[in-house]
Amino acid sequence: MYDLNKSEIMELFHFETAARVISEAYVASSSGHVQTGDVVHLSFPESNGDCHIKSGHIRHTDTYVVKIASGFYDNPSNGLPSSNGMMLAFSATTGEPSAILRDEGWLTDMRTGIGGAIATKALASRNAERVLIIGSGIQARFQATCLASLMPEKSFNFFIWGRNENAAATLVEELRGQNLNVDLALDLKQQVSLSDIIITTTPATSALFGDNLVRPGTHVTAIGADTHGKQELPKSLLESASLLVCDMVSQSLNHGEF
Repeated sequence: MYDLNKSEIMELFHFETAARVISEAYVASSSGHVQTGDVVHLSFPESNGDCHIKSGHIRHTDTYVVKIASGFYDNPSNGLPSSNGMMLAFSATTGEPSAILRDEGWLTDMRTGIGGAIATKALASRNAERVLIIGSGIQARFQATCLASLMPEKSFNFFIWGRNENAAATLVEELRGQNLNVDLALDLKQQVSLSDIIITTTPATSALFGDNLVRPGTHVTAIGADTHGKQELPKSLLESASLLVCDMVSQSLNHGEF
């Protein structure tokens, strides 16, 4: 049995392989070849946190996985990452454990980043250049870096807006250090109306921006509303969208923007 910590997982990780198998998993899911258990949600309002327990298996494959992923959103103010967790892999033939992945939430963050990038690549206009990322935490970073890595032929202009301007400015400098073209967004309304791609990465419980700001042809990748009570987009935007796409219909109808 494998027992890997975060550093070991990161050392073994290969972005292109991960992007390929995640894309294949989306295809398998939409084709009805994936079974997943109901998501378990635990909420910790007194500490601004939540925990999700998820499980899945692609039919006729050797392994199924159970994942524990948490988000405690005040952690950064105490010098701690907002996300944490681990994964357990088991044989789909015998039920024996095959791997303990002590990733501290890193695999979840990376998978979410790659998943968002896959959606953006598939659905955004081929001429899209201006990308607004709303949020300044871990997932904002992953969405920017994964999109840039998945579409290296594009020269995206990224703009970062966050409620915490200092955190957003810090993220801008970090991403510039990774050779991305990034600027700080100060006026959210203006940036929403100018952007070709909008990516939302927050734990918000109400719409981040108002009605009628998103121009026709804009692509929106909404990441944050992963449990009951969360919302990032105005309802009118969903009602007026020409196309709505989700990773799993049953979950999206149960919780999230839909």
